[in-house]
Amino acid sequence: MSGSPVRLFRLMGVVVLAVAWAVAAHITSASGEPSGWGAALALLPLGLALALGLWRVPQRGVAALGALAALALLAWLWPLLRTQVALLYFVQQVGIYVMLAALFGRSLAGPGESLVTQMARRLHGGALTDRQASYTRAVTVAWTLFFLGMATVSSLLFLLASPATWSVFANLLGAPLIGLMFIGEFLVRCWMLPPGERSTLADAVRAWRQHQSDSTP
Repeated sequence: MSGSPVRLFRLMGVVVLAVAWAVAAHITSASGEPSGWGAALALLPLGLALALGLWRVPQRGVAALGALAALALLAWLWPLLRTQVALLYFVQQVGIYVMLAALFGRSLAGPGESLVTQMARRLHGGALTDRQASYTRAVTVAWTLFFLGMATVSSLLFLLASPATWSVFANLLGAPLIGLMFIGEFLVRCWMLPPGERSTLADAVRAWRQHQSDSTP
């Protein structure tokens, strides 16, 4: 089987898992009822991240003690956690939005280049026109404000609206809104930059993956 069908099936699998995750998160969050499997699903990303971090600890004894401590804490808090499914998703999602806003926004401070400018420079072999540099800095500002806006709206809905209303926004509309942001930025890019200075959506995804790879220790 060639590489292209494999990538297509892999992408389809990721999409199916993402949709299933969003639907399950919405069902368990919107009801407001205690849910053991809902809490377990909400804690799964944190658990995987913790397991990966402990796996990288060279001292196996320390890693084992850390795992036991985490399991003991989980067992102690479990009766409470299973009654706070929506809160678990809220903290997780808003935390991600704030971290992404900080990632983009931090690059705007100081004399260095903005994050999107750095990624664009990789795509264009290190050379950018003044127009590209200005535009990519503006895109960095836009993504910073977008993630801050998502965190703010989610927080307001969580505090002021019903669990079902918040869950629709947070669990069902979050990913589509990010996708619309990508598409909207691409359309603006086509309007603002001439063909020779543009990158495609696929290029943008590839640049983001490369940035993540370079940032991973």
